[in-house]
Amino acid sequence: MDVAKMIDHTALKPETTVKHILTLCEEAKRYGFYSVCVNPFWVYTAFDHLKKSSVLVCTVIGFPFGATTSDVKAFETRNALQNGAREIDMVLNIGALKSGDDTIVTQDIAAVVEQAAKGNALVKVILETSLLTEEEKVRACQLAVKAGAHFVKTSTGFSSGGATVEDIALMRKTVGPTIGVKASGGIRDPETFQKMIDAGATRIGASASVAIVEGRASDSDY
Repeated sequence: MDVAKMIDHTALKPETTVKHILTLCEEAKRYGFYSVCVNPFWVYTAFDHLKKSSVLVCTVIGFPFGATTSDVKAFETRNALQNGAREIDMVLNIGALKSGDDTIVTQDIAAVVEQAAKGNALVKVILETSLLTEEEKVRACQLAVKAGAHFVKTSTGFSSGGATVEDIALMRKTVGPTIGVKASGGIRDPETFQKMIDAGATRIGASASVAIVEGRASDSDY
């Protein structure tokens, strides 16, 4: 298993500076991470710095609450693609899901999937599992698959909890073998990384990526 190729090397804090982004990109090139995951403002900076490498640029849409309108999420996606993003991690409409409005949730995801397809970009749907019941997690996964998403993802890293082995196992069981499952939030050491992979994750989002591939723990708070 190529550990680095399973990691989206992540920097999403609001206080992130251009220096942080350039360091992130250099680390991604040095260690061979699959992508860097950055806020939309930094997409072009990352793309420009990585364009001679194999590292992709991932960004977040409707982040971190998922409560923007579908039109705004679609616009964010188009803009991100224009700036060089090739993977889109969108936050689903959590309020609509908890309200039982499956149609709105599906349409919201589909609006992003439609735009992403124009740039051959993958879409990962962030469920924010720490806010959901087990039934809601299952339903969110089912709706993401129905809407054409390529991955389901646990967390933004900015809510009340991150990835758990139990949630990854539930998500994998729900989406089946052909849809990606991304674990993110609180993954700071190789042991936790491996537990997520063993439970069914096919991608890991972490800011502690360097520590993980070097076989040590990190005190990162993402």
